Amino acid sequence: MEKIKFTEPDTQEIIEFFVLEQTKINNESYILVTEDEDGDSDAYILKETSSEGEETVYEMVEDDTQLEALGKVFAELMEDVDLEF
Repeated sequence: MEKIKFTEPDTQEIIEFFVLEQTKINNESYILVTEDEDGDSDAYILKETSSEGEETVYEMVEDDTQLEALGKVFAELMEDVDLEF
């Protein structure tokens, strides 16, 4: 499983996430990430907002309607994982 590092813009803290799945909808890229590789944990859906060279910027999806729709897409892509909203 791919592990990626993010820098929290306000605190400059490095946060590591495991990428569970990725998809592209209407030319927008999204990734489903979690802090723990195994077991039950919170998952987050991130939207790619820009990409320059090797650096890509993601923002957390916070709109409830969009989260629910994207969650359904990721649930279909990941048949062996139970996602709860």
